[in-house]
Amino acid sequence: MTGTAVAPGRDRHAVLLPPPPGATRVGGQVRSTAVVGGGIAGLAAATALAERGVDVTLYEREAYLGGRVGGWSTALSDGTTATMSRGFHAFFRQYYNLRSLLSRTDSPPGRLTGLPDYPLRHRDGLHDSFRRVPRTPPLSALGFVVLSPSFRWRDLVRMRPAAALPLLDVRVPDVYDRLDGVSAHDFLESLRFPAAARHLAFEVFSRSFFADPHDLSAAEMVLMFHIYFLGSSEGLLFDVPDDPFPTALWDPLAKHLTRHRVDLRLSTSVENVSPTSDGAFTVATDREERRYDTVVLALDTGGLRSLVGRSPRLADAAWRERIGKLRTAPPFLVSRLWLDRPVHADRPGFLGTAGYGSLDNVSVLERWEQEAARWSARTGGSVVELHGYALPENADPDTQARHLTAQLRNVYPETREARVLDARHEWRQDCPLFPVGGYRDRPGVRTPQPGLVLAGDLVRTDLPVALMERAATSGFLAANALLQSWAVRGHPLWTVPNGGRNGLLRALAGSRTSTNEVLREPVEGVSGRAGAT
Repeated sequence: MTGTAVAPGRDRHAVLLPPPPGATRVGGQVRSTAVVGGGIAGLAAATALAERGVDVTLYEREAYLGGRVGGWSTALSDGTTATMSRGFHAFFRQYYNLRSLLSRTDSPPGRLTGLPDYPLRHRDGLHDSFRRVPRTPPLSALGFVVLSPSFRWRDLVRMRPAAALPLLDVRVPDVYDRLDGVSAHDFLESLRFPAAARHLAFEVFSRSFFADPHDLSAAEMVLMFHIYFLGSSEGLLFDVPDDPFPTALWDPLAKHLTRHRVDLRLSTSVENVSPTSDGAFTVATDREERRYDTVVLALDTGGLRSLVGRSPRLADAAWRERIGKLRTAPPFLVSRLWLDRPVHADRPGFLGTAGYGSLDNVSVLERWEQEAARWSARTGGSVVELHGYALPENADPDTQARHLTAQLRNVYPETREARVLDARHEWRQDCPLFPVGGYRDRPGVRTPQPGLVLAGDLVRTDLPVALMERAATSGFLAANALLQSWAVRGHPLWTVPNGGRNGLLRALAGSRTSTNEVLREPVEGVSGRAGAT
């Protein structure tokens, strides 16, 4: 469907996906739903259901909401407290459904503020920026190539335009049919993509999934290219919350949910979900069992595998086998350092890095976060956050933390003399992996069990969404599926166009009938087969 009634500031080509018609609210018999998981997907599902009059209970094992975008209090050595989290997240302007969720709060759209640039820096001296790149496709992609120092004319001459044709007309799920059997690394090799540009730009997309390009499906990377370059005019600049995640985002949303009578059960793990003989469900925690008409499982990969394993009567054997095959991405590390002196005033709020060992980006939190800014003003120091993605599973977290700090001193030399007043390190491995050839086994929102739906960034939606936006979108889709079963109208969704925006580019993309044919053509050092899985 074509987009209509576009909100101010939204890409005029954004696509509206209206829900099936139905009643405005649940009427007559009270309907109840247990939402298991309080991350973005679970919060979206709970919000969408409660706003239509469903009796919702949300279970979250942690003491806070937000899941991988949550936050908690930590005591600093000077006796003050600060909010720690799992690290920086970019709220891109294509995240229509996530922003719709946040707009429910008293301070829409969730107290987001824009950063002026998305800079990238390679250790060999190359710098890239998205600030001056045009936002309108295809000028966005062309502008990046022209303005980027990582593309040289001799590199452009060597590239294989035929292999790039899949980028011009990306459609879901067709892109998975064409490219899910190829690794992101091999796809870039097939283009003869310049090594400098690959390290500085495209691998940013790959590592956004916490995965090595050899292990990531090319379809996922190409979809990201579509979302940010050729499918949307929102560009690659992004917003960030102006305070820690709980204060800026989730505490206000919790108030909205409470007003809609959602029962928020934090610090409560669900041990088992069992279907009943009359089509309902029993949800068991370590303290009690409660009956619900329907259930939304909005868990991370490991949590979903574990809960399904403890709930042997859910769905059927084939579905349970698919859940069991889900994999987590390699571990990542977030190190936050409270330094006794400031970094230089011209350091950006966020910097993507390449060539600095395991260091993938550096954030200077006082550039946008009020809590960090108050600490910085009071002490004269800086709050700096370091990320390292796709780290070896057998790596020692303490050693990796030292490596990140050492690389910070190469990126920002003024930190070499800085004393670390406080440090917090978060070593995690719970993000979904989207491996080569894994799309066909990825579960969708609907399950073989009536009344049971899934949500989360691991879930297959068949829409052009990714990362936090996939989580929010899947949460709304899960709620809409349940509402439809009760003849209640769900919630509208928005996406970037599912397909190329430009007719000429779509025609060019269609001029080669087989992506695999292009990938099979001989290229130096490329086998044309899937990378490591």
